[in-house]
Amino acid sequence: MERDELSGWLRLHLTPGVGNLSARKLLTAFGLPAQIFAQSELALTQVVSALQAAAVRTAPPDWQALLETTWNWLEAAPDQRRVLTLGDPSYPQSLLELEDPPLLLYAMGHAQAWENNILASGARHSLAIVGSRNPTPQGLGNARQFAKALAQGGLTIVSGLAMGVDGAAHEGALEGAAQHQIATIAVVGTGLDRVYPKEHRDLAHRITQQGLIVSEYPLGTPPTAANFPRRNRILSGLTCGTLVVEAALKSGSLITARLALEQGKDVFAIPGSIHATQSRGCHALIKQGAKLVESAQDVLEELAWPQASTDAIDSGADYASAVGVDGTFPEENALLQALGFEPTGLDALLARTGLDTPALQGQLMQLELEGSVIRLPGGLFQRLAQA
Repeated sequence: MERDELSGWLRLHLTPGVGNLSARKLLTAFGLPAQIFAQSELALTQVVSALQAAAVRTAPPDWQALLETTWNWLEAAPDQRRVLTLGDPSYPQSLLELEDPPLLLYAMGHAQAWENNILASGARHSLAIVGSRNPTPQGLGNARQFAKALAQGGLTIVSGLAMGVDGAAHEGALEGAAQHQIATIAVVGTGLDRVYPKEHRDLAHRITQQGLIVSEYPLGTPPTAANFPRRNRILSGLTCGTLVVEAALKSGSLITARLALEQGKDVFAIPGSIHATQSRGCHALIKQGAKLVESAQDVLEELAWPQASTDAIDSGADYASAVGVDGTFPEENALLQALGFEPTGLDALLARTGLDTPALQGQLMQLELEGSVIRLPGGLFQRLAQA
């Protein structure tokens, strides 16, 4: 992209009162931004309101400063950074089907993504994984294991770089992807010159080495609360489906799932404990028709993914191997059988096992050291799937 072209698109993007819908109307009526700005105010009012027309005729005060910042950002790493416009061949085709596709899309990451035109065709081979920012230990493990297995199957994992499930999904994808595969795409709610949350600075760096980070927001945009629900339409739009790992009834993950359904995409949900707040959103989705999945293999088969294989790692494999053919645990795992998969207190375990307190605490400590059980706040214990 030439500097003059970037200048016109940034000016249109920054024009007060002219959002994506109005900008698209202007582009349809008059052509490229430079041609829009050449129109009289009278001509503009045939397409947008008089107030918007006046705004288009007036250069935004911060336009030139942002142009300088953005141009320098692009020039610093031309092989890894792009600003994609609605008319760019690399612009994601699936996003053009949205009611209000982003006017500009900022992206940075692996150079191979541009060689393979990964964003333009990404919806065919990408899956969103979303969930709670405060997941249970089991939910965190599920997100990582599913993402790893799905990446091993050849899918690119898309998530939002948030704490909790999002971060675990990106980590799992990076672990499971082949060396030359675009492992994961992070869709963020800030400018790409910022990382939010700051705890994911190292993760964001690793994503740029084997994936992409994408945003519709100009450089310098801070993490404003309204930005994150809005970016979810991009997250679902870049994929062929959405997997919800854990979610409360009112959460951004359910917004993403709803948008995916509206876009005609598949929605998958992992069931959980009926007592866990983080599972209620998934259960609600399943009641509404989302596909209940217990393993990554379930997802691959439902998508009719060509690389689906029974050899794919799935999040239920370790659990299945620990259980006998009759559905019970071997004798040495009697405590795990009593524990089940829901958070359980010491008193309940004493009643279920018949052990005395010192013996029970000793066995729980051993299982904690082995990584089979985790201790939760409130004196509760929970079995992990890899046990």
